[in-house]
Amino acid sequence: MAKLQLYSLATPNGQKVSIALEEMGLAYDAHTINILNGDQFTDEFIAINPNSKIPALVDPDTPAGELKIFESGNILQYLGEKSGQFYPRDLKRRNEVNNWLFFQMGGVGPMFGQFGHFFKYAKDKCNHDYPVTRYTNEAKRLLNVINTRLETSEFIATNEYTIADMAIYPWVLCLDKFYGASDILELPNFIQMQRWMKEISKREATKKGLDICGF
Repeated sequence: MAKLQLYSLATPNGQKVSIALEEMGLAYDAHTINILNGDQFTDEFIAINPNSKIPALVDPDTPAGELKIFESGNILQYLGEKSGQFYPRDLKRRNEVNNWLFFQMGGVGPMFGQFGHFFKYAKDKCNHDYPVTRYTNEAKRLLNVINTRLETSEFIATNEYTIADMAIYPWVLCLDKFYGASDILELPNFIQMQRWMKEISKREATKKGLDICGF
């Protein structure tokens, strides 16, 4: 069987998919797309993802022929279907996974990303405190949603590790690891989230997935 082809970079959005590939034990080749160098704007990459965003995936050998798959949430669902792992078939449990997967796609990713942009990367380019205040408040609100959920569930969607956890974990990790924002976001105060993070950090496949297509 031909290997899956991953085009990515070790940012939170890219890490979601490499974590899934490692956890699912699927054979793949990894190709680093360095967005700082503009690799995402090459004709070759645009042919895979017209939106010029990582990650993207090509499955060269399916009953429908070659498939080009982009948007990280879509890729996670595709891999869960393909492998039969980390994506429950039971309708109620799958619905919970989808709820929290799209919570990440529509809330956690965009809001944490904007927080990081203004808090770290654009702090010398913006002389007003409004954007940092706005996105700090929204990031803390979302962290509270996660923490509250984890008060009644071992993992984010169900009591088992799923693609929803794979989607959210790298984004929470980056708040301290990449943005250095533990103090301003009061991360230690989210006790159940810290418990969840510690549990996931023990998974060898997840740890390996974080480093694929590294800078």
